[in-house]
Amino acid sequence: MRQDLIATLQAIAQQQTSPQAEWDKSHEIARSAACDKVFMDLAPANGPSVLQEKSLVNSPLKGLAFSVKDLFDVAGQVTLAGSKVLKGAPAAHADCPVVARLKAAGGSNLGRTNMVEFAFSGIGNNPHYGTPAAWDATTGQAVMSHGKGHVPGGSSSGAAVSVATGAAFIGMGSDTGGSIRIPAALNGLVGFKNTARHVPTLGAVPLSTTMDTICAMTRSVRDAVLAHEILAARTVARSSRPLSSYRLAVPTQLMLDGMEAGVQKAWERSLSRLSKAGARIVEVPLSEIKELAGLLATGGFSAAESYTWHRHLLEKDAAGYDPRVSARIVRGANMKAFEYLDLQAGRAAWIARMQSALNDCDAALSPTVPIYGPTLESVAPGPERDDAFFAANGLLLRNTSVINMLDGCALSLPIHEAGELPSSLMVWQGPMKDDAILNISLAIEAALSAS
Repeated sequence: MRQDLIATLQAIAQQQTSPQAEWDKSHEIARSAACDKVFMDLAPANGPSVLQEKSLVNSPLKGLAFSVKDLFDVAGQVTLAGSKVLKGAPAAHADCPVVARLKAAGGSNLGRTNMVEFAFSGIGNNPHYGTPAAWDATTGQAVMSHGKGHVPGGSSSGAAVSVATGAAFIGMGSDTGGSIRIPAALNGLVGFKNTARHVPTLGAVPLSTTMDTICAMTRSVRDAVLAHEILAARTVARSSRPLSSYRLAVPTQLMLDGMEAGVQKAWERSLSRLSKAGARIVEVPLSEIKELAGLLATGGFSAAESYTWHRHLLEKDAAGYDPRVSARIVRGANMKAFEYLDLQAGRAAWIARMQSALNDCDAALSPTVPIYGPTLESVAPGPERDDAFFAANGLLLRNTSVINMLDGCALSLPIHEAGELPSSLMVWQGPMKDDAILNISLAIEAALSAS
């Protein structure tokens, strides 16, 4: 794996490198074949100047590169959200709060990254601008099997590849049902989904105003802590508790179903190593997860809330949308007001039951996704591949979306070894448990690295 953000900051402090040198590296990678179809717009090659470097000395990020998902407003640029129907929209007058916070922390915006149109998929496909191929950050190589590339995961597809290749140190994105954690899992990265209310969503094209979460991907858990502190404008309370002091639950219903053999092997190997390192792992049924199917029977938040935002655009240019995206948006037109209100009330009651069930556990563990990312060609645009696309999309979103419904927080970290396709473990809990999840994830990462 390429050097992480914290190590690079330390190297700058020790004058082993400089912000300009690191920017040059980032820009070179961003222009390389590894980042094909990753960037919608790339910043100019000239990065932090010598004068700028002096002002960066005491900044948290010291001029290092971050990437911005094409969902967020950047001053002077049109926010396309991976679409063509917004090409005529006016440019943003100002940076959205999260971009402004990264810049204020001394970060350098490398460019806008490709994404699933309007963030509506866990696969990563974009028929308008192309789909970047997955890159394994842990090996520094493209994800390949039998000579075929794999999907990067979505919806923050370009953001993931920008970090995995080494172009960016922080890939800023969003997570409504898994759009940070899924691409993190498929690219050998760390993806942290914070409790949604921690980070402002202002200046981001919405998918679901109820579920949208602004967060980031990084190359290590310690980097995730720093990125979260900047995006949320808060300090994470650090803990020195050993791994053995945590009670970690493994839900046995639904979240372990349908695992591919390789994913299951990596998952069981990781649990074994954590147990040997002293972790107290207990199996729990957590049958409340199975209640979600009934709760969502009349439709979820994303369809209803996205239709509210998109309905006028669809009237003008429905043909300009990816048909796989528009088909799911228009379903929201059929949800009745009482069904939407029932969904809100049902979610609140379900969250309370889940919190009660998880009350005696510090965190829960599950596979981030139960399958490997499919090959690019198997789910490429085209009605003849729609069945394969929606089947894979459902499996990729299955586990991660539970935490969004829970209004919770979760961190995905890689667990595969050399010669294996990327797979990942998810550490999660209910709302406002962010600091605990980050601290537990630091301990888990250290234990797995030492194994």
